[in-house]
Amino acid sequence: MLARFSKMRSAYHLKRHFNSEKIYSIQPIRTPQLLRCSSHSPLGQQIRSSQRKKVTLNTLRNLYAKGEPIVAITAHDYCSGSVADTAGVEIVLVGDSLAMVGLGMEDTTEIRLEDMILFSRAVSRATRTAFTVADLPMGSYEVSAEQALKSSIRIVKEGRVQGVKLEGGAQMAKTIKKIADTGIPVMGHVGLTPQRQNSLSGFHVQGRTSDSALQILDDALAVQAAGCFAVVLEAVPREIAAIITQKLKVPTIGIGAGNSCSGQILVQIDMLGSSPPGHHLPKFVKKYCDIWGESLRGLETYIKETKCREYPEQEHTYSISKEEVNNFQEKLEQR
Repeated sequence: MLARFSKMRSAYHLKRHFNSEKIYSIQPIRTPQLLRCSSHSPLGQQIRSSQRKKVTLNTLRNLYAKGEPIVAITAHDYCSGSVADTAGVEIVLVGDSLAMVGLGMEDTTEIRLEDMILFSRAVSRATRTAFTVADLPMGSYEVSAEQALKSSIRIVKEGRVQGVKLEGGAQMAKTIKKIADTGIPVMGHVGLTPQRQNSLSGFHVQGRTSDSALQILDDALAVQAAGCFAVVLEAVPREIAAIITQKLKVPTIGIGAGNSCSGQILVQIDMLGSSPPGHHLPKFVKKYCDIWGESLRGLETYIKETKCREYPEQEHTYSISKEEVNNFQEKLEQR
């Protein structure tokens, strides 16, 4: 918690008096200062140095032109955004997947635009260099291109992100063009589109037949023509994803689509092992560590040490002189 107050400083400025022969007089400057009124330091106030320049669309285009894979990851709050940014991820996506992995909802259709704006704002406070994109949630863009544009403007202005992502292929081309023409970068998403999982009869691999694969290619070409700067390919056989990647002139970001895509994206909570044991993970997820296990062990140790009064130790407590303790006791006795 921060409280702002004014404090007299020793600095001075010169003030001109036009109705006097003495042109200048010395006046004190009052400058606002920040006073921290909590034992916790606000994460957003921490100063971080980074050698990396801000990732822009030109950065992504240059990586694509060089054939260097683009690394993307999801984030859902300040801490997950901060670690992704510090690690050097190029694209951070505030994905609507947070509905399931972060909020315990049944699927991504439950989350609202207002929720996405809130979480986008938290993530964007942390992503000083990564290119930050937010998902448009179901219900915020399908009614009309005008609705989609209004939602996009809101999430960019209020969520402080640099672009938006929306699901759908050729049928969303007009909507994508409407948004892109206003200067808001748009990332497409074809193949498995989780917001439409009910019409797809669940979360199933797409593009396993020649007709289905052609449809995905047509969708990818359509959203590219509409102005998308990149296209997510989800749950598509790697051979099909490789061909689509070759056919497009913008980067493909794969998730369950093999390593021939122009880049990769994963849900951060999944790949860091933050979910409890038994939680179903898609086949394409690789767990790079075990955050859940480490957190569980840490909490169990904390419980044990608290129960037997091992914690807090002297190093975790604040000091006071014996004299003041004695004075305190004497004053209590005099009451």
